[in-house]
Amino acid sequence: MRTIIMLIRWFVGLLFIFSGLIKANDPLGLSYKMQEFFEVWGWHFLNDYTLLFSLLMNVLEVVAGVAVIVGWRKRSISWILLLLIIFFTFLTGYALFSGKIKTCGCFGDCLPLTPAMSFGKDLLLLLLILILLFTNRKVPSMMSESGSVIYVVLSLFATAGLQWYVLKYLPIVDCLPYKKGNDITEQMKTPAGAIPDSFAIVFQYKKDGKDIFFDQTSFPADFDSTYEYVDRKDKLVKKGNGLTAKIIDFTLQNLSGADTTAAVFANTNPYVLVFAKDMGNAAEWSSKLSALKEKWAAKNITVSIVTADTEKAVTLFPGTTIVRCDATVIKTAARVNPTFFLMEGARVINKLSLSKADALIP
Repeated sequence: MRTIIMLIRWFVGLLFIFSGLIKANDPLGLSYKMQEFFEVWGWHFLNDYTLLFSLLMNVLEVVAGVAVIVGWRKRSISWILLLLIIFFTFLTGYALFSGKIKTCGCFGDCLPLTPAMSFGKDLLLLLLILILLFTNRKVPSMMSESGSVIYVVLSLFATAGLQWYVLKYLPIVDCLPYKKGNDITEQMKTPAGAIPDSFAIVFQYKKDGKDIFFDQTSFPADFDSTYEYVDRKDKLVKKGNGLTAKIIDFTLQNLSGADTTAAVFANTNPYVLVFAKDMGNAAEWSSKLSALKEKWAAKNITVSIVTADTEKAVTLFPGTTIVRCDATVIKTAARVNPTFFLMEGARVINKLSLSKADALIP
């Protein structure tokens, strides 16, 4: 019995540590996923706090995982794990049964799980944590109280330090489709064998006080002005196989609004794209960018700023090519504002944050 409980303790602990660390590698990714849930629920007022929630959640997962393995404060930690897994199970269940969230973000972008897989995982963890809650007295702690505290505190500072580093220097493991070595145009292609979801438009009208529903192929024979329009909805007719392009909605536009994506990627010489979602911190990096532009110009390397905040960019960076891109796309491509991409055609040759931009080009 003790062996089984110890194995459960290690399995649960390692899974929480893994889950916390893989999300701590990209805390902004988790914060964007939280915003997706809040947008669906209409909780827009929480959007400004999602990064804080993400940072705290990741630390809590890792610390709780370490604590359950070493057996520190077993009953209290078991209750914390139970509350966490109930919360996670609610989220994954909502994603699965509502269909409004495609992935729950349980393991970040590095290991995307379907809602069904995530929900099944959480149900298993829920069962195992309940077992630990009612059997924690049967297995002693692995070490003394002081030894356990040392491991717990070290895990707290290590996770916090990891998140500070990646927020400043980009994720250590880049799992995004814009990572170093990827060809953006290839990532924009729909995979072979992809079957999209099929939808039918369902209309809702009111006639003689009754709601009447029909699609575009079955209008009532007596349809006339006596039918009062109420609503229209897209009804899923056939589920696709889920295969989609890894990058969607990526376009670059010049200041006149013309699509210049192909022209930018047609550049045969290496060039630099500076992705900056907004110009909120531009004062901190404008002088460094000017120095880098001068340095790279000697190597015949041009620099363009890709931003959603083109008006401010034009004012702050006169003489620099400004390219417009959607802010959501930039948030995915560049976790740090700004992020420097060394490009060759559509291929990402190198990708560094402002703090390491000097090393972008050898």
